[in-house]
Amino acid sequence: MTMHNPGGGPGMGGGRGLRSYMQDSSVTEHHLTRATLKRVVGFARPYRRRLAAFLGLLALDAAAGAATPLLFRALIDHGIAEGDVPLVAWLAAAAAGIALLSAGLQVAQRWISATIGEGLIVDLRTAVFDHVQRMPLAFFARTRTGALVQRLNGDVLGAQQAFTSTLQNVVSNGLTVVFTLGAMAAMSWRLTLLALVLVPAFVLPARYVGRRLAALALRSHELNADAAQLMNERFNVAGAHLAKVFGDPDRESRLYAEQVVKQRDVGVTQALWAMWFRVGLVTLASVAIALVYGLGGVQAIRGELTVGVVVALTAFLGRLYGPLTAMSNVQVDIMTALVSFERVLEVLDLEPSVAQKPDAADLRKAVAARGAAIAVEGVTFRYPSADEVSLASLESVAQLRTDPTTDTLIDVSFEVPAGAMVALVGPSGAGKTTISQLVSRMYDPTSGVVRIAGLDLRDVTLDSLRATVGVVSQEAHLFHDTIAGNLRFARPEATDLELEGALRAARIWDLVASLPEGMDTVVGDRGYRLSGGERQRLAIARLLLKAPDVVVLDEATAHLDSESEAAVQAALDEALTGRTSLVIAHRLSTVRGADLIVVLDGGRVVERGTHAELLAENGLYAELYRTQFATTAGG
Repeated sequence: MTMHNPGGGPGMGGGRGLRSYMQDSSVTEHHLTRATLKRVVGFARPYRRRLAAFLGLLALDAAAGAATPLLFRALIDHGIAEGDVPLVAWLAAAAAGIALLSAGLQVAQRWISATIGEGLIVDLRTAVFDHVQRMPLAFFARTRTGALVQRLNGDVLGAQQAFTSTLQNVVSNGLTVVFTLGAMAAMSWRLTLLALVLVPAFVLPARYVGRRLAALALRSHELNADAAQLMNERFNVAGAHLAKVFGDPDRESRLYAEQVVKQRDVGVTQALWAMWFRVGLVTLASVAIALVYGLGGVQAIRGELTVGVVVALTAFLGRLYGPLTAMSNVQVDIMTALVSFERVLEVLDLEPSVAQKPDAADLRKAVAARGAAIAVEGVTFRYPSADEVSLASLESVAQLRTDPTTDTLIDVSFEVPAGAMVALVGPSGAGKTTISQLVSRMYDPTSGVVRIAGLDLRDVTLDSLRATVGVVSQEAHLFHDTIAGNLRFARPEATDLELEGALRAARIWDLVASLPEGMDTVVGDRGYRLSGGERQRLAIARLLLKAPDVVVLDEATAHLDSESEAAVQAALDEALTGRTSLVIAHRLSTVRGADLIVVLDGGRVVERGTHAELLAENGLYAELYRTQFATTAGG
């Protein structure tokens, strides 16, 4: 009589049992609150009927598995021993039928498990993605992108295992042990006690090996993360450029080789520990079988047991030790899955500091009625501290800093009439970009109000604000997509003719038309296949396609050469025509024609007026202007 395959089947743990030992056992020290558990159950509520069916199938499969050795007992004792050929045939056919039934039950289990698991993955991923999208810019400024991706991938997969593989292992192994012990005790309580005496010989080594494998698995994950980080930094286009300018390929190869060699050594150690574990289990199982055959055989000779009972008991051993060994680390399995759930909930519980009010108004209606005037009224602003917008686990720190930040803006007030252009100038760090981010509501003022069309931006819908305000920054970001795809990010329903119109207005249509694939040309990672001026003009085309009422330009020509600046400036003139515009400029030559220039220094408004008026005042603006145009005469 053969046992379940100890290397790969469910009997001796195999893939299912060994998975327990690959977890970090430190999670067993973590304590989950009742509220968290209640929310975990809440995610499963839509799948409660399928979960009930899943548990029912597990019970049927466990019962069917326990029935097979009993059929073998009857086949030997009543069929073979008594020479009853029809009975042997019927019992053999019944055993085959149970095997087919068990196979069908396992397929049904896998199908239900997959639908539950994949459904939970969709639910959790969409919930996290939707929530993260609504987080303020400060959140993304502090958070590691890789940590967020890990929440969407690794932690979500770990969380769904709570209702699939972990639940299956716990219920299936538990039922298998109950049915097996019941059947064994009914046949021979003495041999059943002997089998239970040997349980510690399986469980205790499993726990020890589990701790060693957990430590090795943790080390392997750390090394893998280090290698992945190295690849991410070197293989993105900016990192590759830096490496080619300053790096040494041989040194980079050695650095990467050191990482993967360490991974190899840990992997070999893991494989050896896992093999010793499997070999030990097989050896112990063989000893247990030998003992049962020996003692059971003696009892059979004495007439105390039948041969069929001895064979059935040895068959049951394969269904006893494997599940018991796997369940020795069941707490690690359960807590690992629930801790993953908690890490997902941790992100979902982080409230966005910039949120939409339930009764928010439509800004577009107010703009249509009153025009898109901007008013900054007594605004003081400090950037939020880490504990206000982030999580320590997403920043890879033990504890977030709670130190208060200093005010970036202090009692700033000015107005931009509808259709006018106001320029913000001043030295680096004066607060210019911060004001632009308040106007687009990347942040909310600490005190004071920012209005458009007379409405406090905190009182308008985010959709209508996005439709009203368009931004072009000094670093025009493009996705790894086609030119058309990047433009349609602003207006997905735009036609090719509308795209062409925007590209013509942005003074870049001739270039796009000359490309072999035209608007279907892929721009590369962050638009790196294009020059800085070309990326800026595409960003302006995207803004023109959106057609906002308010335009914010944040140093849009700061890093361009003279030829590119001239082309971009022409495109900007097109973009600003008829629109309310707030322009942040480092090059003062671009703002001489502004209706109003607001000069900032140290977060305060220190001067305001037209270009000529500010030169006449001979203050900070005049000083900045003379510094930039020391070789030119006058203003």
